[in-house]
Amino acid sequence: MSRGAQQATQRGIDSQLAIQNQLLQQANQNSAQDRLLAMPEIQDLLTSQGFSPAEQSAITQQGMGSTQTAYDSLRQRAANRLAATNNPAGFAELTSQLGRQQAQDLSQQARQNQISFANQKLQQRLAGLQAIGNTYGIDTNLLGKAMGVPAELLDARARASSGNNNFLGGLFGGIGAGIGSLFG
Repeated sequence: MSRGAQQATQRGIDSQLAIQNQLLQQANQNSAQDRLLAMPEIQDLLTSQGFSPAEQSAITQQGMGSTQTAYDSLRQRAANRLAATNNPAGFAELTSQLGRQQAQDLSQQARQNQISFANQKLQQRLAGLQAIGNTYGIDTNLLGKAMGVPAELLDARARASSGNNNFLGGLFGGIGAGIGSLFG
């Protein structure tokens, strides 16, 4: 190859390299801008307290209200029966039994609400971890450990997201294996 041809080839290679570098730099700048725009949302997910107090109140009111309505209806039926038969036998016992059952159902509803609120908080934190992992290509298990989230929980979440319905068995199996390794 002649010296002129060699220099022309070198200039062509340098030109292509400069174009590729410019495109890579532009892509990196765009990615950095996208990350800057996404970070406040990701930060909100990571520090989320789950449902807001107003949302928790609305959820609680709706659940408790529907339970209350059902028992009000049963009490009204009992009162109508008493009025129709004019026989008070069993009315006091029936209303007492309805009251006990209503208290149990309301307690169960409150307990389920608390579990749902805690699950929502955890789901949002896990979504934030996943978003950081996707944005920066960081291992979410490492992030989880830094934030105090057990790796088994992250693995279970990943399996649940992938459609594997046996994620709880894997979670408890992993915890059992970890505990077993402590003693033997």
